[in-house]
Amino acid sequence: MNSFLISFSGLDGAGKTTQIENQRAYLEARGLKTSLLAFWDNVVVLSRYREGFVHKVFKSERGIGAPGKPVNRRDKNVRGWHVNFARHGLYLLDALNLRRVIARERRNGVNVIIMDRYIHDELANLPLDNPLTRSFVRFVAGIAPKPDVAYMLDANPDAARARKPEYPLDFLIDSRTRYHKLAPMVDMTVIPPLPLEGAKTAVVKAFSDRWNERHVRVEHDAISAA
Repeated sequence: MNSFLISFSGLDGAGKTTQIENQRAYLEARGLKTSLLAFWDNVVVLSRYREGFVHKVFKSERGIGAPGKPVNRRDKNVRGWHVNFARHGLYLLDALNLRRVIARERRNGVNVIIMDRYIHDELANLPLDNPLTRSFVRFVAGIAPKPDVAYMLDANPDAARARKPEYPLDFLIDSRTRYHKLAPMVDMTVIPPLPLEGAKTAVVKAFSDRWNERHVRVEHDAISAA
């Protein structure tokens, strides 16, 4: 049986790192072998050149924002038809490479693959009001491996920016709207803004439900085949 695939998406500052750590600890405490991959580091095509480009051309500041130490990022918040055109091509390449990365990781025999961000986070940066872009999103989502659980961690933009001050508030508000538009298109499970323990419980429940559904389906298929 293929490794179970989980992805975590959402605004910067939504708490993905915390929930990933909680989820991984939960799985390993139950004897499941896990693998954690970061989308930018392990999947994105030409990531070093793309990062260098945004620093040089868009004048994006380096580093990660933290409370009291804001960073002025200029990358996914840069708009324009030419930028969106380039993103469509790059995101398609990323989706194709994602297939290769997941297939390779599944050959390692892990029980659960956890993705820190996914192709969904790129697609949420596209102009989803455009019908052609929505068709492109469905096409790319069909190329990429479909996660067994694709979490979208929702967050209040003010709170997210307070935790990770990197992007302007108006961009975060717009980005949150895009994530909510994307969620039903790619079957993301939305975890609402909750206190830490409440979010942890919701994440574990979503995993358990899908895990049990998959095992019931596999058992049913095995009985039918016999």
